[in-house]
Amino acid sequence: MKPTTVKQFIRELWIFGLKQANACIFGGFLLALMIGTNLWYPLDELHRYDFIFIAAIVFQVVLLVLKLETLRESLVIIVFHLVATVMELFKTSDAIGSWTYPEAYVFGIGNVPLFTGFMYSAVGSYIARVWRIFEFEYSHYPPKKLTVALVCLIYINFFSHHFIPDFRWLLLAATVVMFYRTRIYFRIIKTHRYMPLLLGWFLVALFIWLAENIATFANIWIYPNQHEEWKMVSLAKLSSWYLLMLLSFVLVSLINTLNIRIIKR
Repeated sequence: MKPTTVKQFIRELWIFGLKQANACIFGGFLLALMIGTNLWYPLDELHRYDFIFIAAIVFQVVLLVLKLETLRESLVIIVFHLVATVMELFKTSDAIGSWTYPEAYVFGIGNVPLFTGFMYSAVGSYIARVWRIFEFEYSHYPPKKLTVALVCLIYINFFSHHFIPDFRWLLLAATVVMFYRTRIYFRIIKTHRYMPLLLGWFLVALFIWLAENIATFANIWIYPNQHEEWKMVSLAKLSSWYLLMLLSFVLVSLINTLNIRIIKR
């Protein structure tokens, strides 16, 4: 590799990292808040979960006032918060008990503290921001109606697999069939680079899984096998996060503009 090529690669890698950090500013803030308040939280009169909820709202207002976030991206956060809260209410119900929130709170509905919706919103915020920052374009993107139908089935399966067989592997297979040719183009400095969209989703899902391990370690929520002592979240959860990534992506695509490249064979 020539010195100029190495220099260009390092520069692009650095800019790529900075842009990614910008895109995940809300998620990074939430994760830092979870870790920090787990290590030290002195406010006896305000529950930690409630503090995180209030801090998330204040941070969103600050981003809007400073024009670091657009109104469209804020809309994404609201939509994700609503969709996530419905699923949280079901998953944490006494009848299902997929996971629990072990600490006290005032701002909540049933078994769900309200800050939890922001954890899902952070994923939506990241996708909306990274879409804008990297000026995403796509090739061989499937018809939007098909993608919406697929994610509707994915969302239903998050509920239905508790009562009927789990179809996640069929849904994952359908995702591969639908998107195996799709490329995502992203501009780091001047030139658009590309990768398979399926790979991009996997990489983000992997980072979410790592963040999930940090969050459960920080006692934000716990799974049934973590009540006695903390254990790493199973890698099997990656499949759920991958499907959630697809669901999140398609939701954002309904708000953002899909710039399609026509690739000649």
